[in-house]
Amino acid sequence: MNLTTNFTLEELTHTDHRTFDNTPNAEELANLRRLADFLEQVKVVIGGKPIMINSAFRSKAVNDAVGSSDKSQHRRGCAADLRVPGMTPDAVVSAIIKSKLPYDQVIREFDRWTHVSIPNTADAKPRKMALIIDKQGTRPYA
Repeated sequence: MNLTTNFTLEELTHTDHRTFDNTPNAEELANLRRLADFLEQVKVVIGGKPIMINSAFRSKAVNDAVGSSDKSQHRRGCAADLRVPGMTPDAVVSAIIKSKLPYDQVIREFDRWTHVSIPNTADAKPRKMALIIDKQGTRPYA
């Protein structure tokens, strides 16, 4: 099912942990629609390049299987880990920050992918957190 022109429910709920149900409820689906709308804006900012989703929505079972926190925005359908062929994660993070898009978080993770998120509710103000997570820990993006 298409959520937007370029993003489907299937790609935003895909998991390699196939034994777990990863079906979003109504609230999570509404968040995934907002996330897909945001990803369309990111696509414009990066010049229309393809966006490859590593992980977006995670049910509790999937989230537990990957060792992530229950507070993760992936649990709510508000976050995606992505790669852009032909762009480094650093270039993606930089483009999003410079664009002034209403991101909640943008994180360069292990210099392998970019985490982006939207606020947990439609009426919340974006925190505009820009971070780096790697072997040295978590720190502000500079």
